[in-house]
Amino acid sequence: MPSVPPPDWVLARRRTIGDRIRAVRRERGLTQEALAETAGMDRQAINRIEQGHQSALVDNLIRIADALEVPLADLVR
Repeated sequence: MPSVPPPDWVLARRRTIGDRIRAVRRERGLTQEALAETAGMDRQAINRIEQGHQSALVDNLIRIADALEVPLADLVR
């Protein structure tokens, strides 16, 4: 059974979260590689999340927020 794609509003929120992650990462002067290493993830996953191409697991969002030293709520509000 094929999965149903998420509605447009969900995709838009996903891109907004990715934009916030990218903005904070850049404010901190981090590359995607550096963030990935600190968060215990791979660079491709960080890239897909920032681009909104991948739905981030809550666990990964927690890792990213911790690596960026920001509250998780700041990334997903």
